Amino acid sequence: PGHSGRIVFGRLGEKTVLVFQGRFHFYEGYSMDEVVFPVWVLILLGVEQLILTNAAGGINTVFSPGDLMCITDHIKLSGESPLRGPNLDAFGPRFNDMSDAYSSEFRRAAGDAAARVGVDLRQGVYAYMTGPSFETPAEINMLRLLGADAVGMSTVPEVITATHAGLRVLAISTITNMAAGILDQPLSHEEVMETGAMVRDKLLLLLKEIIGDL
Repeated sequence: PGHSGRIVFGRLGEKTVLVFQGRFHFYEGYSMDEVVFPVWVLILLGVEQLILTNAAGGINTVFSPGDLMCITDHIKLSGESPLRGPNLDAFGPRFNDMSDAYSSEFRRAAGDAAARVGVDLRQGVYAYMTGPSFETPAEINMLRLLGADAVGMSTVPEVITATHAGLRVLAISTITNMAAGILDQPLSHEEVMETGAMVRDKLLLLLKEIIGDL
């Protein structure tokens, strides 16, 4: 829901840009290979830098709905990996290094871009849960103790695949709601959609500035 499922080619200034409007989610019944198929397409097209966005629930109580968070690292609580099975040696090593999966250089550039356009870009660790059920308060408390600042149902498989192939990755979460148990209120997909629409212009402003610097 909320994904138009289109691929758009275009130019932003002097930069050639390819945009996937939407993604495949593991919770929709797709295999992990299908979830990361768009990333394989980008790799074969010669793309070297990847910017991912998502909607996430805030765990860090300093955050508020509408905040943007630059992902510094992730916690993967799914047993599934997009790299499971025979390794594609032409793309990357059997055991890939994830210590700088969210490029520190790319994150610094994003922070500089945010400062120039007056966008408050927070930073934090993203926890990946497969969904589609929202997390329970007990799960959120566990994630908080593990060091997660936000939680969502996407992005990490794509990051693993891109990192395996040597792409430089940046990922930005829109905090669309506070996670279960943080506030005394139920969670809904409608709230996620409403908040996402509210921050659309701010996110686009930031992305244009970041891409202009590449």
